[in-house]
Amino acid sequence: MEPWLFYALLSAVSAAFVSIFGKVGLQGIDSNVATAVRSIIMAVFLVGVVFVQGNLSHLPDMLNDKKGLLFVALSGIAGATSWLFYFLALKYGPVSKVAPIDKLSVVFAVILAVILFGEKVSLVHGIAIAMIAAGGLILAIW
Repeated sequence: MEPWLFYALLSAVSAAFVSIFGKVGLQGIDSNVATAVRSIIMAVFLVGVVFVQGNLSHLPDMLNDKKGLLFVALSGIAGATSWLFYFLALKYGPVSKVAPIDKLSVVFAVILAVILFGEKVSLVHGIAIAMIAAGGLILAIW
């Protein structure tokens, strides 16, 4: 198995637990407060991972790369807004409907990659992306 596929599958499984744990954790709690607490926990955890890997020495490189830092910051803001809206959706809706709609991000990401990066999408991939979109909408509506 290709490393990217292995990591992508681990990401998908981890993301599934975000939905389940988040839904349970949001009962009686403000979703934005929950998202902020989750973010702090994630930050501490990730700094710990970087520390254990011995990669803290790379921090100055990141801070000196203005373009890289800008886009990592924008990615962080996009991720934060995604989490805010996702937790709001989970607070008011069932996981079985919220999660499929959230996964439409796959469709949006591919469309943006084609527009912004000129990535090529074959006919088969285009059909698969359309099926993801249709599947997400069907799961959310029915």
